[in-house]
Amino acid sequence: MIVLGIILLVVGFVTGISILWTIGIVLAVIGAVLWILGSVGHAVAGRRHYW
Repeated sequence: MIVLGIILLVVGFVTGISILWTIGIVLAVIGAVLWILGSVGHAVAGRRHYW
């Protein structure tokens, strides 16, 4: 999810499409939050680890 967010950020920045930029930021933030929650041991979506 983080990688997809970064890809959308880059594509949105290069093409000037602001909705891709916004979606990229949201996906990157959600991916980072899930990664942090999974790494500290909290179950995320029924899984002990989130990759």
